[in-house]
Amino acid sequence: MLDTNRIPEHVAVIMDGNGRWAKNRGLPRLAGHNAGMKSMIEVVRRANDLGMKHLTVYAFSTENWKRSVEEVSGIFKLLIRYVESELKELMDNNVRIRILGDYSPLPPDARKAVDKAIANTAGNTGLQFNIALNYGGRAEILRAVRELAEEAADGDLAPEEITEEMISERLYTGARETGCGDPELIIRTSGEERLSNFLLWQCAYSEFVFTDVLWPDFSPEEFEKCIEKYQKRDRRFGGR
Repeated sequence: MLDTNRIPEHVAVIMDGNGRWAKNRGLPRLAGHNAGMKSMIEVVRRANDLGMKHLTVYAFSTENWKRSVEEVSGIFKLLIRYVESELKELMDNNVRIRILGDYSPLPPDARKAVDKAIANTAGNTGLQFNIALNYGGRAEILRAVRELAEEAADGDLAPEEITEEMISERLYTGARETGCGDPELIIRTSGEERLSNFLLWQCAYSEFVFTDVLWPDFSPEEFEKCIEKYQKRDRRFGGR
């Protein structure tokens, strides 16, 4: 049974299985993404109801640009629709939206929707909903390392002074960005058991829960089941 007094502060989700969900029903892939968006909305609501501090979802990776123009365009249109339809509820529920990744390559209307969501929810103090958008774990680490290298080249920092904490704070999840830190729990749906370039630095001591449920079928109840599994784990962080 879920212990509501031990909800992890930060949960990250790899939302996988939209395409297979659609294929199983003889529908176009975009129908799967549309159904997946509905699941995401429900999970955000449940995370907020549980008092979670940070929820991060992997919405669009740096590798997803390899997909068809039609699918990529459709995903961005769904993003715009999400902001238009859910912004009022996010505001009413004190949810703050932040972005992990570089969303500057997105189409102008999608960037405008993202900017609107960030600006309108900036003052909210409840659940922080992080959307990983045009995000890649290796690119994120490279970005942080380059920042430190520039500081070293300028003489503001000696290489031997670089610490793990300095790298962490320069990541999208770091104190200088979103301040959500590392996730205690990472969930991946659809039966796949890999990270796919997601939160590679931050996952060092995260717990993983893999479920066969395809993302469009991933209900708030399934979400709670994953948290229950996490609560049964003994987290030792390398100790005994």
